Amino acid sequence: MSDLLLQLRKLSVAVSGKPIFRELDLVINVGEIHVLLGANGSGKSSILAAIMGLAPFETTSGQVLYRGSDIGDLSTDERACLGIGLAFQRPPELAGVTLSAFADALDAGETLDREAAALDLTGFAERDLMVGFSGGEIKRWEILKLFLQAPDLLLLDEPESGVDLAHIAAIGAAINRLTAPPTGERRAALLITHSGLILEHVEADVAHVLVDGRIVHSGEPRTVFRHIQQAGYSAPTG
Repeated sequence: MSDLLLQLRKLSVAVSGKPIFRELDLVINVGEIHVLLGANGSGKSSILAAIMGLAPFETTSGQVLYRGSDIGDLSTDERACLGIGLAFQRPPELAGVTLSAFADALDAGETLDREAAALDLTGFAERDLMVGFSGGEIKRWEILKLFLQAPDLLLLDEPESGVDLAHIAAIGAAINRLTAPPTGERRAALLITHSGLILEHVEADVAHVLVDGRIVHSGEPRTVFRHIQQAGYSAPTG
């Protein structure tokens, strides 16, 4: 069986006819954690949205391949059922849907109890999703949601943004538990970070630098981030 999990092959995406990124190539194997770094507006979140099949992002050319199959014609829920899960940066409020009801629908009540405590969300079970949540609570819930879904590919959109330092460590530990479960196959992840703080807590395999909708460099995550801190979003020279 091939280790190839996700492949973006010459993928171009637009919104209302306006190109967001062009001919993007990316390969993620089973169990690998990839980090995507880029300036605000460089198209990072758009890549995750395109993988997940979210409107209004439209694939204009190229392919999204998951386990070797083109999923470009599948709906978002069909992609989720294949094993792709997205932790949103700014998820919508879902009034009338409690955390416990969401978990019960996925037959994951036991997981909710265990991981809610680890992510400091004890007592939230009967609260409506995202309604009245702080920024940090939203980010911790999005990680908890992935535990309930148990996808094979995790798409993480700035999981540490707006989170206090203590909870960044908890989120990092949770991502490590998600990607290396005690039983079963290791999970893969594509993680967007702007601050780079999550890299202190997650053992990522490779980082990619996105500039003007193109990956201009890939390398060891902490090394790549140090370059960005010193020289900005660019490919190292020499």
